[in-house]
Amino acid sequence: EVDLEERLGELDLRSDSDVPDVPPPTDSTPEILKRALSGLSARWKNWWIRGILTLAMISVFFLIIYLGSFMLMLLVLSIQVKCYHEIITIGYRVYHSYDLPWFRSLSWYFLLCGNYFFYGETVADYFATFVQRREQLQFLIRYHRFISFALYLTGFCMFVLSLVKKHYRLQFYMFAWTHVTLLITVTQSHLVIQNLFEGMIWFLVPISSVICNDITAYIFGFFFGRTPLIKLSPKKTWEGFIGGFFSTVVFGFIFSYFLAQHQYFVCPVEYNSETNRFVTECEPSELFQMKKYFMPPLLQAVLGWETVNMYPFQMHSIALSTFASLIGPFGGFFASGFKRAFKIKDFADTIPGHGGIMDRFDCQYLMATFVHVYITSFIRGPNPSKLLKQLLILQPEQQLSVYKTLKSHLVEKGILQPSLRG
Repeated sequence: EVDLEERLGELDLRSDSDVPDVPPPTDSTPEILKRALSGLSARWKNWWIRGILTLAMISVFFLIIYLGSFMLMLLVLSIQVKCYHEIITIGYRVYHSYDLPWFRSLSWYFLLCGNYFFYGETVADYFATFVQRREQLQFLIRYHRFISFALYLTGFCMFVLSLVKKHYRLQFYMFAWTHVTLLITVTQSHLVIQNLFEGMIWFLVPISSVICNDITAYIFGFFFGRTPLIKLSPKKTWEGFIGGFFSTVVFGFIFSYFLAQHQYFVCPVEYNSETNRFVTECEPSELFQMKKYFMPPLLQAVLGWETVNMYPFQMHSIALSTFASLIGPFGGFFASGFKRAFKIKDFADTIPGHGGIMDRFDCQYLMATFVHVYITSFIRGPNPSKLLKQLLILQPEQQLSVYKTLKSHLVEKGILQPSLRG
């Protein structure tokens, strides 16, 4: 009983107020901006810094879109690594005094394992013909999940061997911290890339909607905000929340109209093994073909239009924009609660006026999951191109068996004549 009481007495029952302070981030605003805005109040200085940096980031984003799908994938990977670094660094700073062995090394090792698993799955799904031509890659793909598990198991064993007496509980805290961070960053970024392969429009509209909502909610809140929205984020107001919602829905509807006109944005991203390039060429699906819709009676009375021509995808854009503006901000509120728990203003000071990369992408990760679920639930159907790639990997006798089964099925359907010779 005495031993039990001693162990219970060692339990960590600290409240939030006992969490060690994290050193405040430094001001990374360029000196030229500081001098140019030195005569303004802190409120307007922050407004201009945020505005200038926002325009700069949007310009870089458009440049990367112009460079193509592969550069967008590299961008997603870079953002994922940076977000992971920012969250792990907070944990390292909070518990820095404990000098836990191997914590940072194991954190990065698990990131490597997670990316190896998810990107290996992507290669197996979308680069089948490329893999088929290279024997060494065939081995890696065939045993990909076993190799991934072996890599993770190695890290797991290293963690167990690193356990130190008197720091057990803290080390398990950090082990859980690492895995939750992997769930937030690596898994979600994998879904972003999966969405991109469905067509660049499924990548651009959700991301742009979140950006639009972030900007317009800030503008409406800055000029008209009076009513606090949530205690976790005191600067958020109902005026900004509502203004951001309507602005985002209108933006998503119009932006979708322009993107739906171009194959470059609507066609699935596929890898051409002959040219070793990503291609976006196809016959646009029904989602991206103009159709006539009858207006509801109420809108007919207001607008005087009986019908309207639009792309079916624009209807889906309303659902995406609604989620981005009503549910997406809760990703930001979640991040605000996290930062309050550890007494920090921002995740990092990477972007002046904005904080860290994670501060800008806290809503994007939640959005990525919704888009992936939305596509798999309401949009995606059988993919003949992907199925053909998988068939080409089979052994000749397996391909012949599939051919005979398919021919028999088509004869039964009356599509092929029974006399057709295979």
